[in-house]
Amino acid sequence: MKSSNENVKIDGIDKKILRFLMADARKPILEIARNIGISGAAIHQRLRKLEKSGLIAGSKFIVNPKVLGYTTMAYIGIFLDKAMSNPIAVKQLEKIPEVLECHYTTGNWSILIKVLCKDNEHLMHLLNKNIQQIEGVSRTETFISLDQQIDRQITI
Repeated sequence: MKSSNENVKIDGIDKKILRFLMADARKPILEIARNIGISGAAIHQRLRKLEKSGLIAGSKFIVNPKVLGYTTMAYIGIFLDKAMSNPIAVKQLEKIPEVLECHYTTGNWSILIKVLCKDNEHLMHLLNKNIQQIEGVSRTETFISLDQQIDRQITI
């Protein structure tokens, strides 16, 4: 696999293949091949090359959390006592299933997390009983997402 600072070279056919699969990862390879005008074997070969390069990180099914009752999305800025607490705090955050993302940040917070909860009461419980109890967390700042307007990957 290439290092993260090396650019992968892709041509127009690779881009077309990626666009089809990014729109629908379950689209049959032979259908993509017919649309592009190359063989299914050529598509498979190109996909193997793209996977080996690290450009493609896999495919996955996307679960609609609202169907499971998770309706409150929030972003929480976490202030830590000292920078040394970062790895310890992240280890504890990894144990909380509602934490979907965790980022080290510049600015006032040490860490920014994205959480998904069933409702505001669930969020309050998560903050009080889990996140704010982590050693090194001095305080948090919470932003509830009212509605997601854009959800996309990088354009290929």
